[in-house]
Order: sequence, then C-alpha cells, then structure tokens
Amino acid sequence: MLRNIFKVALRNLLKRRSYTLINVAGLATGMAACLLIALFVRSELSYDRQHEKGENIYRISLDRIYPGRTTAYAIIPQSIGAAAKAEMPEVEESVRLFNFAGDAGNFMLRIGDKIFEEKRVFGADSNFFRVFSAQMLKGDGATALMKPNSVVINETTAKKYFGSAEAAFNKTFQVDGNNNNNNVFQITAVCADWPENSHFLFDMLISTSGFAFTRQLNYVNFSAYTYLLLKPGASAENVEAKFPAIITKYVAPDIEKRFGQSVADFYKAGNGYKYHLQPLQKIHLISDAEAEMRPNGSIRAVYIFSIIAIFILVLAAINFINLSTARSMERAKEIGLRKTFGSGRKELILQFLLESIFISVFSVLVSFGLIALLLPLFNQLSGNTLSILYFLAPARLLLIMAFAIVTGAAAGLYPAFVLSAFKPILIVRGGVRSRGFGILLRNSLVVFQFAISVILIVSTIMVNRQLDFMLGKKIGFRKEHVIMVERTDLLNQQSKAFKTELAGIAGVESVSGTSAVPGQRNFFGVSYQKAASNEKVTGRGIFTDDSYERVLGLELKEGRFFSKDFSTDTLAVVLNEKAVEELQLDKPIGARLSSPDGVLNAPDGSPYIYTVIGVVKDFHFQSLHQKITPLFINHSGRFGEQAGLTAVRISSDRFDNAIASIANTWKKFVNDRPFHYSFLDQTLARQYHSEQTTQKIFTIFSALAIFIACMGLLGLAAYTTQQRTREISIRKVLGASASNIVVMLSKDFLKLVLIAVLIAVPVAWWGMFKWLQNFEYRTTLGWWVFILAAAAATLVALVTISAQAIRAAVANPVESLRSE
Repeated sequence: MLRNIFKVALRNLLKRRSYTLINVAGLATGMAACLLIALFVRSELSYDRQHEKGENIYRISLDRIYPGRTTAYAIIPQSIGAAAKAEMPEVEESVRLFNFAGDAGNFMLRIGDKIFEEKRVFGADSNFFRVFSAQMLKGDGATALMKPNSVVINETTAKKYFGSAEAAFNKTFQVDGNNNNNNVFQITAVCADWPENSHFLFDMLISTSGFAFTRQLNYVNFSAYTYLLLKPGASAENVEAKFPAIITKYVAPDIEKRFGQSVADFYKAGNGYKYHLQPLQKIHLISDAEAEMRPNGSIRAVYIFSIIAIFILVLAAINFINLSTARSMERAKEIGLRKTFGSGRKELILQFLLESIFISVFSVLVSFGLIALLLPLFNQLSGNTLSILYFLAPARLLLIMAFAIVTGAAAGLYPAFVLSAFKPILIVRGGVRSRGFGILLRNSLVVFQFAISVILIVSTIMVNRQLDFMLGKKIGFRKEHVIMVERTDLLNQQSKAFKTELAGIAGVESVSGTSAVPGQRNFFGVSYQKAASNEKVTGRGIFTDDSYERVLGLELKEGRFFSKDFSTDTLAVVLNEKAVEELQLDKPIGARLSSPDGVLNAPDGSPYIYTVIGVVKDFHFQSLHQKITPLFINHSGRFGEQAGLTAVRISSDRFDNAIASIANTWKKFVNDRPFHYSFLDQTLARQYHSEQTTQKIFTIFSALAIFIACMGLLGLAAYTTQQRTREISIRKVLGASASNIVVMLSKDFLKLVLIAVLIAVPVAWWGMFKWLQNFEYRTTLGWWVFILAAAAATLVALVTISAQAIRAAVANPVESLRSE
C-alpha cells in the first residue's frame, strides 16, 4: 500500500509542477537562509569555549567616570589584579597581559642577521597557562614563563621561523628596541594555535618577570589586560561588589599621590572608577570598550539576525501551509472519486501527509545545495570561515529533518483530515467549498507575511541610511588623500630630516609628525587644570607638530596653531571647543594650564605650565559611536621631535608616484625595516566595518524574506484566479474589459497588503527608534521611510498579483465556459 501511495504522491507533485516548484523554491530558500544565519549565530556564540576553566575566568574591565561622561576600558591599572587576589578569598589566580606590539602593532625581532615583525605579541605573567588552556607541543606551560626572557610561541610562528615546533624549542632571538638589560630571549615552549573564535590571539607570549615596569605599583594609569580565575562555586557578583573596597584601600592613595588632590575633591569634580567582571565567554559579544585586543561582535547583531532567521522560516512555512490548504479544494473531486472506488480515510490521510512531507524533506535537500553555493559569499560578507559540515553531525541533521517532517505534516493536516471526512456524493456534486475559517486563516497569514515584509523594508532602509549618515557626515577635517606612515619613531634624531625630504617630493602638499591616527583609539588619556585651580578636565591628548593643521585641514576658531616662528610653542597647547567648554575658559587664548599626568611633566616630575595659543573647531577624532570629548593638542618638540607616525597629504593627480617616492625615502633612512603606511579615509571607514557587515547581510536576508512572501502570494493569486475562471469568463462575455478583470482580482489582495502596512508601521517605527538610540550621532526617522516601505510592499504585491491577473484577463472565455 505504501508503495502505491508513494507513486500517487509523486505523480500528483509532477502533475502540478508550478505548485510544487513554488513550494520547493520558497521552503528551500527559507531553510537555506535560516541555516546560514544559524551558522553565523553559532559562530558568534562559540567564542573562548576552548578553556577548561572558562566558566570561572573573568576579565576585569573599568568604567572610568569623567565629568559629564563615562568611558569603558578593557585595559586597567596593572596592580589591580594582585590587589583583588590579596583581598578576595574567592580569587584563585590573577593574570595580566601587556601589549608589547603597541598601538602600531609592530614588534621587531632579530633572528641571526635578519629582522622580522610580529603583531600579536604580549607580555604575560608566569601563571598564564594555569588560567588559560593550550595544547603544548613542546615544553611545559606551567613553567615556561617563569624565568626572565622566556618566550612561548604558537605553532604557526614556530614553522615560520624554524620549520617546526621541535626545531623552535630552546632557540633564541633578539628584540630590537627592548629596554630590558638582557636582549636575548629563549623559546621555552611551543603551543598549538588558538582557534580564531577567541577574543584575543597571540603569536608570542613573553614573560613579564624580566621587565621592571610590570612590578611597579600602579593603581591609576591603564596598562594591563587583567583576568581573574575564580574558585569553583564563587560568585562573580560578590567579587564585583568588593571592588569599591579595593578602590578605597589601594586606588585612593595613588590618586592623591599622582594627581595631587584629595580623593574627596577627585570625586567632587565628577571623577571616579567602577570595576566590572566580564565573563570570558561573553566578552566577544558584550564588550565594546576602549583598547579591545580584537574587534568584537555585537549581541544586538545576534538578536537581530536570529529574529530575521525566525521570520524567514515562519514565512516559508506559512507559504507552504497556506498553499497546501488553498489548493486542497482543487483536489476535492479526486478525493470523492477515490472514496467512491473504495479508498479509506486512513489511506487518504496518509496520502496527503506523505505528499507534504515529501516536498518539505526535498526542500531541505535543495537548501543544503543552496548553502553550499552561497556559503563562500556569506563568509566573505561576514568575515567568518563557516562550514556546512557543522550541520552534518547526526544530531543536528536529525533535528533539521524533524523540522521538515513537522512542517510537512502541518501543511498536510488540513486537507488530510478535513477533506477526507467529506461524503463522496457531496464532493462529486461540487458541494465542497472553502470554509469561512479556511479563508480567514489564509488571509491572516498573507497579512502576517506582508507585515513582516514592510518591517524588514523599513529596517533595511534605516540601516542603510544610518551607515550612509556615518560615512558621509562632515567630521571636521579632510580625510581624503592622506596617508599615515607608520613606525617613524624608528627615525630617532632623523625625524626632522625625513619630514623635510618628504615635503620636497613632487605631489606632497604637507607633512606632519603625530602620535595618533584619527578614527583609532590611540589618543592617550590626559588631564588638564587651570593653573590656579585643582579642578581637572580629563580628555584625549595627541602630540604633533606645526603642520598638523594643514595636513588635516582643521578649522581654527580663534588664535593660531603651532609655528616654527615661536620657540615657546613646545610649551603651548591647542584645545578643541569641548575642552574650552569644560575648562570654563571665557578667554581661552593666553590661559595657563598644567597637567597632573606624568607624561606631560618635566623629567624631574614637576609640572610644566602650558599656554593656550589656539582653539580648533570640534572635529570627530574618534568614531561617531562616541561623543566628541575634550582634546588637548601638544607640540611634539618637547618630547623628542617625533611622535610615532607621519601624516602626509598628497595631491590627487600624483598620488601613486608620490607614495612610491615616499617608500624610497623610507628605505634611504631606514633600510632594514619594511615600509608600512595606511590610507586615512580607509582607516576611518573601518570604524564602521561591523555596521557595513550588518547592512549587507540584513539587506540580503530581507530581500530573501520578501521573495519568499512573493512566492506565496504568487501561488495564492494563481489559485484564486483558477477558482474564479468561470466568473471571469462570464464577466468578459458580458463586456468587462481586461483592466476591469485585473482590478477585480487585485483589489482583495491589496486590501490585505494595506492592513499589513497599518499593522507594520507602528511596530517598525518603535523598533527603529530603539535601534537608533545606540548611536551618539544618528540619522532621522523620517515619515517618508514608511511611505516608501509601504509603496514598495504594495508595488511588489501588485506586480506579483498582476502577473496572474493579466494572464486570466486575456484568456479566451469560450475555452473556460466550454469546460464547464
């Protein structure tokens, strides 16, 4: 019997090819989209799961409270972890990491007579591998970092320099620019590479025991990434609640020592420290702090894409169920005849269920083919290395097939149980019509589909508008045709000569030494106060020279910028408008300021007095995710005439030739170091990489959702047109025009779309309003967005319906009436 049922099911599916194709296309597309998003979400949720003690590892983060704002930091004062371990019995281990590659990401090592660069190099405490897990290929992780100048490298680094882990073990190298007394470092262990889904990755770990600065007590200045391993059963909330006591006992005396003011005055001015514990396995999705080791993901993106995946899957399932129930009436006579010739109800139920399940399961197989085709593109868009093999695990494959069977069964339930219960004589006489409940259900599902479509259209428009707003907003300086030459600190005393020679290259308009790249988080934290006041203003600082204003095209509000004509400018400072506002300077030009921060003081620690010579208009030196903060621009002449980077503005018509000449000039001054540079506009654009990725993925999957909704509408329109063939023919015989027929067939569907729009608009407005609150600078939520989304949904629906309506309107009425 089953064989016969299967043959009949297959014959019916092939007979109704268009219906089968619509169902398979919609369901397969929906499943493929949902599974692709599931791969992405699973990848985002899998970070830092490789550590045995991962559930008990926490990173200490800091909310540094400044007057009027709060900034989160992933890096904290280096002595806080040791204080926590000493004061909290719940803490089993405290381990620190120091970024030895610096902001430029270049760590220079010498092996033999060759010099190499590494970017992921950290100083690590000796107990690092008692907290974090790693597979040791050579050496013992427990002791590998105990001695000064000991180094642990990963397998990739070992192969790159020595050929294998075995060959690298116990080898030595030198570090250029190392301020340690002994410049020879020994590889004491080689470990397997950490998986990419880690919130930080390393190529080298160097023992901190040989560096005196790591042993200095520091409870105020940020210098180390600090992790705590809590004892089993310890409460992270209880540990976090004890940090105020740590601040009182350890931080407060250091504030008074370093800042020269009482803690009471420090707090009264609006300053403060608030420490948090971040679970290791959640850092990638919950943290967006300053000085993150790698760009993190976004828990909001995970939620958004998960919702889209559910919407798409629901849309596809609704289409399938809707079309199955709608077209079941078409098969009423077939059921009546089969019951007349002896088919039992159980056999008919099995027949309908098997047909639906067959389509559903076949759609899953097609979806795997679609995933295999689309996965490379999806990986390129999302920046991941996802694999379809994840779904081929027996348990996951069984779950997917179970969903397909349940969806198929749901689609087949109505025709299976309702139609099989009708009496044969009633069916054969044509007494079976769609019931009111069935029509209401189908209409409700169409409304639901298009409401989701309108919401997705609005969301897609707003995501694109916000990204365009951030990329196109005036940021207060000229970012085009500027390159940043890196590692110019290697020039030492030749910095002036290098800049002079660059300025003479054809096409180079201006050259400036600077300590930070706009758009990156390497503007250092600094505090200033009026000379006769203890009330400090904390903001961002930068070292630069007298050409910085010309390279970036900054706009002066008053005063002047640094100049070679004034030797006193090495003790001058230029402020932005926000700094003037927070310092409450009515007449900023000539104001005298001092800084309690050691980096801006004299070698003996006494404070310099800085004179304000100019005020630049506020510009976005950080991303638009952050508000403009006070900026203090200091002259680099006081600090060695160089600041690590050289900004070069080049005329657009000589760009490539000028870069080649700059590279040759670099080789002339530094012949044993590679030439590295970046384009400023590209650096700024990378700030919004996460939004760009979200935009592309969101747009693609929203389009897929709308496509699935249209496939369902196309099927229902075809069914409705077929059901009303006799009525259409009679109307045409009585004089109705083709346009009358199209309007008649379209208006009922368009009413449903209009209802969907009315439901979707307030939901979409609320969702987008909430989403935009995540941005400090955001676009407007204009009324035209909703009109455009409603018009787009209506147009898509009209085109979809009209294709069937026009076909019916131009058909010969004689043919259809003859068949009646």
